[in-house]
Amino acid sequence: MTTAGEIMHRGAQWIPAHETLDRAAQLMRELNVGALPISDENERLCGILTDRDIVVGCVAMGHDPARVTAGEMAQGTPRWIDSGADVREVLQEMKGHQIRRLPVIENKRLVGMISEADLAQHLTEEQLADWVESVYAKSERR
Repeated sequence: MTTAGEIMHRGAQWIPAHETLDRAAQLMRELNVGALPISDENERLCGILTDRDIVVGCVAMGHDPARVTAGEMAQGTPRWIDSGADVREVLQEMKGHQIRRLPVIENKRLVGMISEADLAQHLTEEQLADWVESVYAKSERR
């Protein structure tokens, strides 16, 4: 059984909800990532912020990224997976919610992220094709 902890990218970092989007963009650049989990004051997952969220949801709307916080951009119920979950559960969570990145939690702490690149490295061609069809085909209809 392959687990989420085995396929995840280690070293993921939170962006606190009170941090501004310009700081989030700087952290994304430093870490070379396109998404950051957002944490509340208790270091609990309260959302995920993507580079696209910053551009489309803030900059393109005429807002100042130095004045908008990550928490203000958090929308919906954040999805995550336990590090011991089987890869089938990972795929089910990602496909069921049409998400491309999934935080991995262990003992209530962020330990990693699973992204498309991680899936491409660890899934069979059949599993990957099924995931791509489920996530991308449906999202194009929106």
